[in-house]
Amino acid sequence: METRRTLLVDAFTTDPLAGNAAGVVPNADGLSPDQMRAIAAEIGASETAFVRENRPSDDGDDPGLQLRYFTPDREIDLCGHATVASVAHLFDDDVLGSGTHAVATDAGTVDVEIDPDGTVRLFRPVEAVEPVEVDYGRLEEALGIPSAAFADVGADLPAACASIGLPFLVVPVNFLERLAEADPDLDAVEALSESFDVAGVYAFTFDTLEADSTVHARAWAPGIGVPEDPVTGTAAGALGAHLRGSDVFDGDPPAELRLEQGHFVDRPGTVRIGIENADDRISVGGSAVTSLDGDLAIPAPETDEIIEA
Repeated sequence: METRRTLLVDAFTTDPLAGNAAGVVPNADGLSPDQMRAIAAEIGASETAFVRENRPSDDGDDPGLQLRYFTPDREIDLCGHATVASVAHLFDDDVLGSGTHAVATDAGTVDVEIDPDGTVRLFRPVEAVEPVEVDYGRLEEALGIPSAAFADVGADLPAACASIGLPFLVVPVNFLERLAEADPDLDAVEALSESFDVAGVYAFTFDTLEADSTVHARAWAPGIGVPEDPVTGTAAGALGAHLRGSDVFDGDPPAELRLEQGHFVDRPGTVRIGIENADDRISVGGSAVTSLDGDLAIPAPETDEIIEA
């Protein structure tokens, strides 16, 4: 039976079994979408990245590698933590060196930068930031957070649909205590996400656990098979895009924001969000560590044969 090397790599942390675990299949050439979906379901991480050979993209770019991303039940265009995890693994395995590399994804080419210490940053253009009105009662029903916690900050900083490749509904909450008490109704969260045509809901507060952190956040994306995501790279980038254009900071926003996430699911992690106003880009960065490295048996490709009674 065919096997492929398969890893679990914890992103946005230097500690195993913390941060956000991503499946990584470093040699995915020849795997069908059905096989990749089955592998992602077996691994059970929120997303699994499949590394494929260099293929020129439609716009003429010639990226150094190609990544495809699957949740346990579907393919998605882009995943921040799985990108960080994959690139960090390829650096550790001496496949990629420090410096800048291009990664082809279904969301377009992603520039990644690897520091000599293995820290990975991915750079994405701001695709959308649209302030939206959300019924606070509906948010309370979906997230289990009192509506007053949203109204308290909503006048100064509205919710927004924002994206650097995967859209999220970004919602401010007044205090960390309220965010900690969230008890989401996942069906309602999925319905809310569908209403705004986003992957999920990203709730955040400026009330943080650590003094040097900028925000604390939690993410729910049941519509793409992720009930609660421990540490979410694409959503962190969407938040950075939203905050970049807001007036919540005294003057210009800092060049880098430090985001905490995952503490309430026992997977604490840290995301570094860089804001590059001149280039209209957002960077999402962090460390990663491998927690599992082995071989996985691969199911045979499905056939199109029709089974008749």
